[in-house]
Amino acid sequence: MKDSSNCGHSVNRSSSVLRSLLVLTLAVSCVPPCSGATNRKPDFGPNVLVFDPSMPAAKIQEQIDKVYAIQQKNEFGAERNAFLFLPGKYEVDIPIGFYTEVVGLGTSPEDVQIKGNVHSDAALKNNNATTTFWRAAEGFSVTPTGGTMKWAVSQAAPFRRMHVKGDIVLHQNGGWASGGWMSDDLIDGTVEAGPQQQWISRNTEWGNWTGANWNMVFVGVPKPPAGEWPAPPYTKVSQTPIVREKPFLEVDASGKYFVRVPSLRTNSSGITWRAGSTAGTSISLDKFYIARPGTDSATTINAELAKGRSLLFTPGIYDLTEAIRVTRPDTIVMGLGFATLRPIAGSAAITTADADGIIIAGLLLDAGAVNSPVLLEVGPTGSRASHARNPISLHDVFFRVGGAGVGRATVNLRINSSETIVDHTWIWRADHGSVVGWNSNTSANGLVVNGNNVTIYGLFVEHHQEFQVLWNGNGGRTYFYQSEIPYDPPDQVSYTSAPGTNGWASYKVADQVTSHEAWGLGIYSVFRHPNVVLTRAIEVPKNPAIRFHSMITVCLDDKGEISNVINDAGGATSIRPRVTPKVTTYPIAGTIGK
Repeated sequence: MKDSSNCGHSVNRSSSVLRSLLVLTLAVSCVPPCSGATNRKPDFGPNVLVFDPSMPAAKIQEQIDKVYAIQQKNEFGAERNAFLFLPGKYEVDIPIGFYTEVVGLGTSPEDVQIKGNVHSDAALKNNNATTTFWRAAEGFSVTPTGGTMKWAVSQAAPFRRMHVKGDIVLHQNGGWASGGWMSDDLIDGTVEAGPQQQWISRNTEWGNWTGANWNMVFVGVPKPPAGEWPAPPYTKVSQTPIVREKPFLEVDASGKYFVRVPSLRTNSSGITWRAGSTAGTSISLDKFYIARPGTDSATTINAELAKGRSLLFTPGIYDLTEAIRVTRPDTIVMGLGFATLRPIAGSAAITTADADGIIIAGLLLDAGAVNSPVLLEVGPTGSRASHARNPISLHDVFFRVGGAGVGRATVNLRINSSETIVDHTWIWRADHGSVVGWNSNTSANGLVVNGNNVTIYGLFVEHHQEFQVLWNGNGGRTYFYQSEIPYDPPDQVSYTSAPGTNGWASYKVADQVTSHEAWGLGIYSVFRHPNVVLTRAIEVPKNPAIRFHSMITVCLDDKGEISNVINDAGGATSIRPRVTPKVTTYPIAGTIGK
């Protein structure tokens, strides 16, 4: 999502000389390849920098700054990077740009201690962070310069397993920002939301939280701020019903690399690492195939998966002529540095079996020029297995249709397997960038859920041309939903879902569904053409077992409206005067059966 006054901004690129210097620097600093079950550092390729505390701080800083010189304004560029910090203490400043992931390699965030200015800056002028996407900080502690860390971000910017030894602000000098995610974090001081439009915090602890705008959601947070929806717009759920944290890399005392798979938790509150490490299982990285962009094809990768290996994608763009097929239970597929999978022949990017314990994490799936019927399919059509004891889970898996070039997909994410957990996703049909338009970057649905008892935390879905979300399964739960409906329907005829119904509801619970619940939903419009409206933002069957909590609609431009929040309740948005309708609970007492 971005403010309506900032469409079509340009992408800045760094000089070829600077890029050549970066390649040379990275090549010199690459770690040697592993050979069997040894303690040699794995070969993560030229786009990963591994730092240890014995390195001179000036040398570390030089390499970080060279990456940032490219990634600072590189919104739709091809470069991908990861910084991995071995356990120890560092005094460096870390600006985090596009497609950059900064990771601590300890078993606890306390094992990697960084003293300095770790920050994400607004990508647009006037401190505007509404397009500050695709960056991550995970698994280390920060003692921020001046006592306050700046994390001015919008979508697809996960902040996980972090310890901020001070305060944190979620904006840049009061400029706009458009939503983000934090989980399993400890902030000693205050989180200041400022003008952040929406935010989800899950299983996070802090000294204090200040600020609210449209839709702030707190799940499993021991000390949420005071106040209740709608004034202030806080939605609070005391316990997280079921989740496992995202897998992460760790290094033991002998230098051997592992992937830590956190244990499944139920009815939890607060962080996982209070006692030191996160409960779970450590799997040797020797059990993973380390994929390299430009080297490994889908055929090669699938052959390794068929042998029973898990998969780690190093940073880069992977053009796929067929889908990555995850067929075995407990397989882990994870990416570093926003590794990007792009199907180029009309296939899916990833498909999975209907099997227990599959985990997919840390990937960007980017639609190709040939339409993909689906980008990620969890379980085949007709999946029936129960995964209650060991669910499939997705963590920081992001989707993009267009923006970087021609992109087309009918459905981005389709979930057929029951009990699947989605732990943060942004499913985006681009509203700006390259080759963007109603007939150019086409996408019907962001998310289709066919499985039962699917649980989603941090669901961001934007600009698709029919239902943003279509939920067909029973027992679904969503904790936080942020959605802009498409900017660009050329007329009402092109944007009509049924006779007498203008547009396509952003969040649709199918008519046959008998149970569903959702908390904290914000749906926004930025119509660019006149005489285009949306009848309702949320469309659900009238059933007492289908319950919605804390909903808001907002019109962000001077055209059109959203006529109701949910079904026929809430009333219409307006610009002049500004009206942002809110509904606290649905069904509203006495409305069922009418």
